[in-house]
Amino acid sequence: MELVGRRYDTFEAVSVKIKGNKISSIDLLPDSEAAGLPFIAPSMFDLQINGHGGIWFNKPGLTSDEVCQVMEKHYQYGITRLCPTLITSSYEDYVSGFSAIRQACEENEWVEQMVPGCHLEGPFISPIQGPRGAHPLDQVRPADWDEFSRLQEISGNRIRLITLAPEVDNAIPFIKKAVASGVVVSIGHTAAEPEQITEAVDAGARLSTHLGNGAHGTLRRHPNYIWEQLGEPRLMASIITDGHHLPASVVRTIIKTKGVENVVITCDASGLAGSPPGIYDEGSVKMEVLEDGPIVIAGQRQLLAGSGLETDTCVTTAIDMAGITLQESLDMAGLNPARLLGFEEIKLEVGSRADLILFHYEGAGSRMNIQTVLSCGSVKYGTLLVNS
Repeated sequence: MELVGRRYDTFEAVSVKIKGNKISSIDLLPDSEAAGLPFIAPSMFDLQINGHGGIWFNKPGLTSDEVCQVMEKHYQYGITRLCPTLITSSYEDYVSGFSAIRQACEENEWVEQMVPGCHLEGPFISPIQGPRGAHPLDQVRPADWDEFSRLQEISGNRIRLITLAPEVDNAIPFIKKAVASGVVVSIGHTAAEPEQITEAVDAGARLSTHLGNGAHGTLRRHPNYIWEQLGEPRLMASIITDGHHLPASVVRTIIKTKGVENVVITCDASGLAGSPPGIYDEGSVKMEVLEDGPIVIAGQRQLLAGSGLETDTCVTTAIDMAGITLQESLDMAGLNPARLLGFEEIKLEVGSRADLILFHYEGAGSRMNIQTVLSCGSVKYGTLLVNS
């Protein structure tokens, strides 16, 4: 199989040949052939996707077929790897969700390739309104290693990332055990004091989940838990760059402070992403999908409840908000999350796994128009207009 396009990093025209599931060669083409060609880049890897089209990964009674539906929908956004994310829920709903994800992975090789691990966001988070976000208060609870261990077994050892608040009971011993077991721990939905954040990082926490969100509307100027995480050099930070969760000045500040190599772009797509505008009854809470993409608590539009926009939009919005390059933004949505979790860093180089996207992008102020998506050398979305 051969792809022809412009490299996303150098803009050079290239011919990329694929053999099996790997890139076998990359050859430069004359500059005169570059005009009008799509860009070629590694695909995206999102650490935090909650579902799609009304299906949540922590939905009661989730089925493996529903997992497959959600996963397949994400190819169109240029995503070939993602962490199904289960937010704060009952133990029973977790069992249902992780069982369905495990079954989908075991029965479908393409799902297994797409799911390097799951993200457990909660339930060991702050009960305080603001930091708790849209998570249901009645399911928030202290850190419980026995509960987590049972869920890890049910998932088939697929939980690779957990978000928790370091100030909850038993959090620090939990972090130490999780890290020792190979799970990446992230700080999020927290109202922790500075010393509690330091203690969590000392115990092995490595990431801040959607830094700047899941927080009080008003904070003392300093110290506060956002400053402490921003200034902690041992923490990477994930950010939601959909244009609604954070203002441009905050996005620029986080990227400038942490450095491009230590920031992860996520869409934090809600289970209602892809749903038409309207109010939806999601059990413990009513949510509203707005016309321009945000998903909010119904009747409280200032309270965001995940994004209705996907990672491809977040990549181009980050370029506009922070003045970064196409390469920098795509690497924050692909290389960095893979490196954080210890998975293969897919690159546009010979020998790399052929998870690639072809897309048109006209520059600042425009959006990514994805033409073709490949996973492990197979076309998963769109068509190839070149030799194969």
